[in-house]
Amino acid sequence: MSRPAEQSFHAATAGVRPPSPVEAEVIRIRGLLAERRFEEALAAAQALARDVPENRDVLFLVAVALRHLGRVPETLAALETLQRHHPRYSRLHQERGHCYVALRDAPRAIEAFLTAVNINPALPASWSLLEGLYRMTGQTDEAATAAAHVATLKKLAPPVVQATSLFSDGELTAAEQVIRPYLLARGDDVEAMRLLARIGMARDVLDDAELLLEAVLDIAPDYRAARLDYARVLLDRHKHARAREELEKLLAVAPDDRQYLTLYATTCVGLGEHEKAIALYRRLLPGSPQPADLHLSIAHSLKTEGRTDEAIEEYRSAAAARPNYGDAYWSLANLKTYRFTNQEIEHMRAGESSQQTGLVDRYHLCFALGKAYEDRGDWAESWRYYALGNSLKRSESRYRPEIIETNTRRQREVCTREFFAARAGFGDPRPDPIFVVGLPRSGSTLIEQILASHSEVEGTQELADVPRIVLDLQGRDPDLDDPRYPGVLAELGPADFTRLGAKYLEDTRVYRSGKPFFIDKMPNNFRHLGLIHLMLPNAKIIDARREPMACCFGNLKQLFASGQEFTYSVDDIARYYRTYLELMAHWQAVLPGRILRVQHEDLVEDLEGNVRRILAFCGLQFEPGCVEFHKTARSVRTASSEQVRRPIYREGLDQWRHYAPWLGALETALSDSLTTYRD
Repeated sequence: MSRPAEQSFHAATAGVRPPSPVEAEVIRIRGLLAERRFEEALAAAQALARDVPENRDVLFLVAVALRHLGRVPETLAALETLQRHHPRYSRLHQERGHCYVALRDAPRAIEAFLTAVNINPALPASWSLLEGLYRMTGQTDEAATAAAHVATLKKLAPPVVQATSLFSDGELTAAEQVIRPYLLARGDDVEAMRLLARIGMARDVLDDAELLLEAVLDIAPDYRAARLDYARVLLDRHKHARAREELEKLLAVAPDDRQYLTLYATTCVGLGEHEKAIALYRRLLPGSPQPADLHLSIAHSLKTEGRTDEAIEEYRSAAAARPNYGDAYWSLANLKTYRFTNQEIEHMRAGESSQQTGLVDRYHLCFALGKAYEDRGDWAESWRYYALGNSLKRSESRYRPEIIETNTRRQREVCTREFFAARAGFGDPRPDPIFVVGLPRSGSTLIEQILASHSEVEGTQELADVPRIVLDLQGRDPDLDDPRYPGVLAELGPADFTRLGAKYLEDTRVYRSGKPFFIDKMPNNFRHLGLIHLMLPNAKIIDARREPMACCFGNLKQLFASGQEFTYSVDDIARYYRTYLELMAHWQAVLPGRILRVQHEDLVEDLEGNVRRILAFCGLQFEPGCVEFHKTARSVRTASSEQVRRPIYREGLDQWRHYAPWLGALETALSDSLTTYRD
């Protein structure tokens, strides 16, 4: 068996737990169905449903038992209930197809089975019935396609089919428990390896997925589906240039493939080529089954380019193309300058309260409504929606604040003044990067825009390269409670840090156009300043800091596109802010003179004085354009994109005070950081 497959994410299923009482009863009911004891199975499933009324497997078993008892109308009603809670469960649609076969309703049966196989292509029963239904209705081409799928599934090993079906229905652990033993016994089965990689992608174990897909393509270089997965992994790991290379190979074979073109446009966005991305998205719009997503992508690129009026029209088109599309409404709110109409607010309120609206759309609508009522000065209603949005978003998050706090403690233990003194002269000496770090919503985009207005400085974006290096240093199967990083820094020698610095500069070259200096504005890099100092000792580091109540409130009312999971509860953001202060105090102590702190409130009060201070720290001559930063035409990808295209303003400094009646818990949680943040 291949080494990548053998090594990949073993920790994901280590120590399989025994079934819970509900799971044990589900297993028992399945046994009753297998024995054709349908009345008993139905009674047991209905009794269990009273205890767990939204459990997918229990609701499904009720429907199956009803169908086998010939109670088709009741089965269809049970499936409606199941669909309200689990619309993407393929077997509910397959079961509905069986019902319509029993009712001799071929068109509806075909529609149901097609829905099932579009969700889960590893359903032999659905494909077989589709073949028969198509032949019966004279659709010979469609029958041949279904027959081809049946033949394909028959060629695959049964464990691969079973695990693929489980994976398609979101049962990742069960799928891995089936496919891993098969792969260990069978060896280099490319279908099994690809499936294991897809499980890794779903679990965000991207480095292992990348290795597995590389191994698949070594064995089967013409396997286009695997190459597409590989491009997706590279995109998820922010390796946009490499992803583009893989997509160009696919487009050489199928130049009009919509999936390939869509992902290629995504690489253009990642590389800052927004005009090219917009053209590609517009090319894909005619005949698109999902026009709302394309309108949204076009709008994002237009916003980044500063074409706000055009972006607004595209966001509105996205909202019109899909009911209750929360992301479209939040994107309008996130412009910070858009004002919702009464009609739009009522539409959002209705969508947020509808039982048909999914979780993701709900919390997007909540944050949009929070901003809508904030703009109208209705602070109580605004906070109600911000608080609800945070609660909904936090409910799906796996964020653990103690992991960040452990990292902070380890950084202080490892990265001492003596540690750095012993490694003086390590790293790549080039001075090109300027790192702007801190918390989100701390004024870092303003500092970036000021610097990017200088003739010698390239404005890029929040680059993922340092976090990616950290992930590599952590190694496979990291123990989050006892991490290898940052302790591993002590094991690296001069050549290692020089290599890492050179790699960082080489990997970020794709974002540059030839200016001597460039900005990396990934805020959370403050956690890795020791690593940055060791691999790039002449890089400049700027700490963008903001008063704690204003900064934390700014995060609580911001819904981020990805990451920043610490921003969705009062306790989490307060703990993160305190950890940030603790670690920055440590870096200032052990790396004196290496970090310039820029207090946002001071920058607003004395713009030119602080601009001169920032430029002097970076070794740059003063240029008036840096004070008139709002006139600089460039792509800005953060939530502050519209704000930094206007002259500096003071209104936002104390905006949190409008919400003071609801922020007592935040003030308490921030504790002494309310005064020590300036120490």
